[in-house]
Amino acid sequence: MQKSNYFIKGILESDEKVVTEIYNLFFHKVLSFVYKNNGQREDAEDIFQKALLQISARIKLRKLEVINNSFEAYLFTACKNLWRRELNKKQKRVTNHDVKELVNEELDMTYVLLEQERWELFRDKLEQLSGNCKHVLNLFLKKTSYDQIVKQLGYASETVARQRVFKCKAKLIEMIKADKRFRNLK
Repeated sequence: MQKSNYFIKGILESDEKVVTEIYNLFFHKVLSFVYKNNGQREDAEDIFQKALLQISARIKLRKLEVINNSFEAYLFTACKNLWRRELNKKQKRVTNHDVKELVNEELDMTYVLLEQERWELFRDKLEQLSGNCKHVLNLFLKKTSYDQIVKQLGYASETVARQRVFKCKAKLIEMIKADKRFRNLK
């Protein structure tokens, strides 16, 4: 059995041995990420647990049996997305001790699941673009200036770079909208 399938089966069956193995193998990477991004051990533990619940819910909902990438990469991406979402929530909170934020955990988990699926669709389609388009869009998404894009890719001018970014974004959007998963993620 492929290792990813072993972990998925263990999560679905609530197999303590497998879940413990997942924690032992992968938690340290999530903990390190959370520490580097203004979090504490308790935050990392919460995020890790939520990610496992999210994966479990997704597998049950979508009857997903195999994760395309490695289980570790999938789990880490889910944890990163959850932690970033948590950081965004903290920035928007009012710091009045009398105000309580009401969060519907089930609704929150649904949004996280939807966000994860959208991210996966985006990444899948980005990978299907030509090498040049991938490179251009990765630079653009990293907020590289058009001047730097011109220098790195040897374009004639910033106008050419802007046109290339526009065409690549349009191609990516077209590919995403043509995917059958897109209709389910609106």
